[in-house]
Amino acid sequence: MTRPALYWLSAALLYVVAINSLAVGADWPQFLGKSRNGISTETSLLDSFPAQGPKVRWRVPGGVGMSAVVVQGQNAVTTWNNEGKQWLASLNSDTGEKQWEAEIGPAYENAMGDGPRATPTISGTQVFAYSGEGILVAVNLDDGKVQWRKDVIKELGTEPSEYGMSSSPLVVEASVIVHVGGDEGAVAAFSREDGNLLWKSGSGHAGYSSPMLLEVAGSAQVVSVTGTAVLGINPNNGEILWSYPFETDYGCNTASPVAIDGGVFISAGENHGSVLLNIQQKGGKYVVSERWKSLDSKSVMRNEWQTSIVLGEYLFGFDNVGAAGPVSHFSCIEAKTGKAIWQQSRFGKGNLTYADGKFWLTTIDGELVIARADAKGFKELSRAQLVGKNRQTLSIANGYGYLRDDNEVVCIELKK
Repeated sequence: MTRPALYWLSAALLYVVAINSLAVGADWPQFLGKSRNGISTETSLLDSFPAQGPKVRWRVPGGVGMSAVVVQGQNAVTTWNNEGKQWLASLNSDTGEKQWEAEIGPAYENAMGDGPRATPTISGTQVFAYSGEGILVAVNLDDGKVQWRKDVIKELGTEPSEYGMSSSPLVVEASVIVHVGGDEGAVAAFSREDGNLLWKSGSGHAGYSSPMLLEVAGSAQVVSVTGTAVLGINPNNGEILWSYPFETDYGCNTASPVAIDGGVFISAGENHGSVLLNIQQKGGKYVVSERWKSLDSKSVMRNEWQTSIVLGEYLFGFDNVGAAGPVSHFSCIEAKTGKAIWQQSRFGKGNLTYADGKFWLTTIDGELVIARADAKGFKELSRAQLVGKNRQTLSIANGYGYLRDDNEVVCIELKK
């Protein structure tokens, strides 16, 4: 080979290596992604869809349910109703081929929509799922073999939430934490090894939110928005460290809490509104105050079921108008003050994730919207129809996007 040819070959190889090094892949193993905040570390993703629409990697039949898809390696996992039962199912993330199904319980039916609500959690070699009526299961990720199954609602003597148990399991070391509701424990932790009860904490309606592990006042705490309050909980023993009343009509606290500058942001629809809490230790006790609050029909942010995303000094999310009304704006506020920055009026109901400097917005009608948004404003880059009506977020994993509705699961290519 001549020296010029060798030079150009070397240059080409260096270019390929450089390009590949930019495309950082990451799994999406739980509700709202690896860090449970709706943000992916993926880079080198599309800025817009091709004229013919997104490139579909695979599209396969599924079942009825509200769970999102979680991804680890070659496992794309979700839950659904099918043939009279609730199932936890793993699809091959490369091909969509069903790898295994594990029975959770009988098919879940509800006037607000059928099928399981909670998104499963992959942790190590285990998958944890929570059924619509409150059955918690642990299965082996490789083959779907059920390790244990617990009807936690029955065991704790409580009643399922009116619209179904929606708490996506939170794994903290050796425990699996979900909302259960009840006078003797709104939140409970179970051993990931055998499902035995480790602790229960708080009281009241379970709500529809999912517990989060947040850094609060210098320590890692489980922060749970139940149907009646926000609780800061010691993950080791279930001790209530602090609480703040946050009661909505019908217990419809659905969005999860968000960490902002050491504080905790909470938001609810039904015209309720939002608050940024400040939690400090004073005299060995935790003291809760309000940095700012914006409540009732004039609130700057009323998350109906969507958890907002904080980027730098700003918070982005869906602001729903009215008591579960049809109008939703996509809004930006200053996180530390609650000051309204801008509003994309009547964007419509949907969900949000963020990756590679762009928002990936799924609409309730099954569209996927790519948009750039910062303090200066909102710019839609591309829009495509992917599935039918749904309430799921787009799961972004290893250069691909996963979305589902009540009929099918689709995987599209997101890499440039």
